[in-house]
Amino acid sequence: MRRLLAVLASVVALLAVCAAPLAVATSAGASTDKFDEVTVTDGAGDRPVVTVNAPFNVKTSTVDVINAGRGAKATKGSTIMLDYVLVNGRTGQEIETSFGREPVSLVLDPKQVEPALVKSLIGTPTGSRVLVAVAPKEGLAKAASGSDPTIQKDDTLLFLFDVREALTRATGDKVAPVDGLPSVKLAKNGAPTITMPKGDPPTSLVAQPLIKGKGPAVTAGQKINVQYTGALWRNGKVFDSSWKSGKSFNVPIGTGQVIAGWDEGLVGQTVGSQVLLVVPPEKGYGASGQPSAGIKGTDTLVFVVDILGAA
Repeated sequence: MRRLLAVLASVVALLAVCAAPLAVATSAGASTDKFDEVTVTDGAGDRPVVTVNAPFNVKTSTVDVINAGRGAKATKGSTIMLDYVLVNGRTGQEIETSFGREPVSLVLDPKQVEPALVKSLIGTPTGSRVLVAVAPKEGLAKAASGSDPTIQKDDTLLFLFDVREALTRATGDKVAPVDGLPSVKLAKNGAPTITMPKGDPPTSLVAQPLIKGKGPAVTAGQKINVQYTGALWRNGKVFDSSWKSGKSFNVPIGTGQVIAGWDEGLVGQTVGSQVLLVVPPEKGYGASGQPSAGIKGTDTLVFVVDILGAA
């Protein structure tokens, strides 16, 4: 799905993550007659097999929760970690799967991801197994057909999702604070409040994990999915924060498309981590600063970044 859903998501959707597995009940089949032609059975290991009496087609996108989990419900704007099987309804052939590899993550934001998928997964509890049939009129198959010759624009695409976790904040092991660095206090929703220490800032870049995530390490060239807050060392003023909207977002890392402090400080960190970045001017916006954000050319910047995914 890394290949196909990159097209389906239009902006950027899927980020590879390594998640601690949750128990997902095994399904015998769908519970609505719209999926009478679809059967889900156990295959080798934990990999499910989706069998379709092809050709399978729906005129309206349809979702069926085969097994409802007991975990937290996925909310709009959150990042969910899931395993999937993707099948072409016209041929009955499996196109892609994440089972046997790593779960992937999906941002539930219709501006970043195909709205039909977002709508089908919002409110789904973690631990659920869900069937989603995306109708041709949604345009998903048409978009995918440009990169995959096995898909035609009028195909119904059938997804089986095992929802593993819903992420809105960093998760992992807390790391002891380091003296002399800004302190961070988290609100109930995970939004950070940054308090600056007295004294001059460090003259070199600092990348200090506050929470050590258990996912894979971020590598240069990936796109990371993050929540963050940025503040000025000199007065503690917050100049930017994704927490205002509550939505995570995706950004290329290690490729020079963000400030050097992010490129150098976040590459090598693990998914699920929360990282404190102290960025000197030359690793930030340089001598010109960023006047529109109130950042001077001499300002040291402080960020708290939650890494929710990377691919």
